[in-house]
Amino acid sequence: MTSDTTSTTASATTSTSAVTDDAAPDDRAATLRQLLRYSLIGGSGLALDLVLFLLLHNLAGMDEQFANAISTTLGIANNFVLNALFTFERRDRIVVRFLRFYAVGLTGIALTNLLFLVLTDALGIDANLVKVGSLPLVLALQFALNKKWSFA
Repeated sequence: MTSDTTSTTASATTSTSAVTDDAAPDDRAATLRQLLRYSLIGGSGLALDLVLFLLLHNLAGMDEQFANAISTTLGIANNFVLNALFTFERRDRIVVRFLRFYAVGLTGIALTNLLFLVLTDALGIDANLVKVGSLPLVLALQFALNKKWSFA
């Protein structure tokens, strides 16, 4: 009877590992779909953020740090709503999730402001170029943090 039990256990272990191995590509595919949705939604927030930044900084003459904080905050709010509905499909604990999402958004503001300090203030690179150049780096950082923390 021990040999039957061992055989059954070995068979179950093999089946379990086959299921686990098959699940990994599905997880990667799901993550890629989420990243695509996150990026598309991010595009709408990016457009809102960038247009507001350009208006506030270039037309209204607002300091780039303040213009960035305002424009990014509105982009974050836009993205939270759309990501909660379509990317991560999470509608529970909405206030906690928004606060986490906003905290992650603040990392983007901080990173962009750091780049402004180094590249614009210290090196004289145009703030508009720094803002646009910071976006892919901020996107990657925020997707990872939001997936693992805000919408986990």
